[in-house]
Amino acid sequence: MGHYARITLTVVAVLAVLAAAWAVRSVLLLVLVSAVLAVGLDPPVRRLERWGFSRGWAVAVIFLATVVFIVLFGWLVIPPIVREVRQLARTIPDYIDRLRQGHATGFVADLERKYHISQRLRDATSKLPSLASASFGTILGITKSIAGIIFNLLTVGILTIYFLTALPRGEEMAQGLVAGEHRQRNLRIFHEALQRIGGYVSGNIGISIVAGVFAFVALVIIGVPFPAALAMWVAIADLIPTVGATLGAVVAVIVAAFSSWGDAVATLSYFIVYQQVENYVIAPRVMKKAVDLSPAAVIISVLIGASLGGLAGALLALPLAAAIKVIVREIWLLGRIEIPGPGASEVAPPRPPTGAAGPVPPPA
Repeated sequence: MGHYARITLTVVAVLAVLAAAWAVRSVLLLVLVSAVLAVGLDPPVRRLERWGFSRGWAVAVIFLATVVFIVLFGWLVIPPIVREVRQLARTIPDYIDRLRQGHATGFVADLERKYHISQRLRDATSKLPSLASASFGTILGITKSIAGIIFNLLTVGILTIYFLTALPRGEEMAQGLVAGEHRQRNLRIFHEALQRIGGYVSGNIGISIVAGVFAFVALVIIGVPFPAALAMWVAIADLIPTVGATLGAVVAVIVAAFSSWGDAVATLSYFIVYQQVENYVIAPRVMKKAVDLSPAAVIISVLIGASLGGLAGALLALPLAAAIKVIVREIWLLGRIEIPGPGASEVAPPRPPTGAAGPVPPPA
């Protein structure tokens, strides 16, 4: 009876923990994002430590570089948008007068005769004050959403700084907690999983920087407006697996289309060529030791991550899938089937059996 009681209590406890985790899943997702970012940013922090920086100053340099990037992106993007909106607001009355007086020609004139666009625009602009007052609730909801996004970003930033600072102590604590006959195997799994996560995040950031730099050079040569802001957007979007490169290219092509169709075609052609270079030259060289996943596993991981956690889940899917593969390979598959190690060209030889006093020597 006691055996069944223990099983029942264990099942109930596990279900209670899962229910509590599901209730606070949004907070746990922020913590997980921060932890993965901390592991991914640890290699550059260690590099700065080798250059003579203390751990705290190295973390501060990485954090300040991130803040400078965000501020620079906002400075390059927000003023042009505000300027263009103001210019559009100033020219709308002139467009309306030209339509009403019949100065428009061609296709626009045909639209004016059929649909009376000028009168419709005047009616729409006259209703703006009432629409603004009626949409106060909508505006308030949007403001709350923006405030929530800013709060989440600040939370992730603060937690990432804390995890980066405490990461060496956390690794030592984790190693101290590992014991038993499989201690060496578990430590190997722990270090390789951290290496995979850190390599993926660092490699993804590096590929995004390369994409942004090449995009800036290409957009300047083509003559697309706002090349710096578009290049930074391309770098940010390129962080998203599978669809990020397409998102960055679409925005750049749309902006180029406002300049001329020739610029749009040239921009689209550049991104098509660059994506082939990134997919078959840059990414394999950077990621060959970081994420040892098949294309099918990549797509399935991203789909599952996006369905569970949205954009954050899609960003976390690949590093977590790579870490899970290390655990599955070492615990369940190693010794049962022949699996080449990451980056190995042939199957590694089996490890010799070990006894209580160490490896068994070969027979004389």
